[in-house]
Amino acid sequence: MLIIQDKLVSDDVVQEHFICNLDACKGACCWEGDFGAPLEKEELATLEKIYEKVKPFLTPQGIDVIEQQGLYIYYDEPKEYGTPLINNKACAYLTYEENGTAKCSIEKAYEAGVIDYKKPISCHLYPIRVEEDESKNFFAINYDRWDICSAACQLGKKEQLPVYKFVKEAIVRKYGAAFYEELDAAAQHLKAD
Repeated sequence: MLIIQDKLVSDDVVQEHFICNLDACKGACCWEGDFGAPLEKEELATLEKIYEKVKPFLTPQGIDVIEQQGLYIYYDEPKEYGTPLINNKACAYLTYEENGTAKCSIEKAYEAGVIDYKKPISCHLYPIRVEEDESKNFFAINYDRWDICSAACQLGKKEQLPVYKFVKEAIVRKYGAAFYEELDAAAQHLKAD
């Protein structure tokens, strides 16, 4: 376990390897699982602000679910807000590329220059999951192993790309460049030992 600033970072984040292999999984993390993508409290207001600009990028089913359930819902089991699901499976913000690969409609709107919010930070950070309890000043950054990502693990190992380097942009977005640089220095130190 590493401590970077005031956050616990699992050794797996720096020692395991990962590169999303969308050719193999087609973005299955967007339609598999029991809950929608976790959302931070600040992101709830962001979704309210950007929804009308994102709506043209959504599927008709996604629009129906969002208009029935809301832009986000509270999940009792993990005790957090998340994106709503279509038929308790796919994220309501999910769309598909022509080749059948999943793509976030929020990210599509971002790439089109319509909004300046890329996508929920939990999606951007994946396969990292963050456990937070601000009242106790507890932050744990963990690597989430999921069998649907086995091809990503194989590709990451082949290319020797650690998880934290794969999600560098997201780590910098969430915690800042100084945090990433400290994490990278600690990882290099561990590697040298």
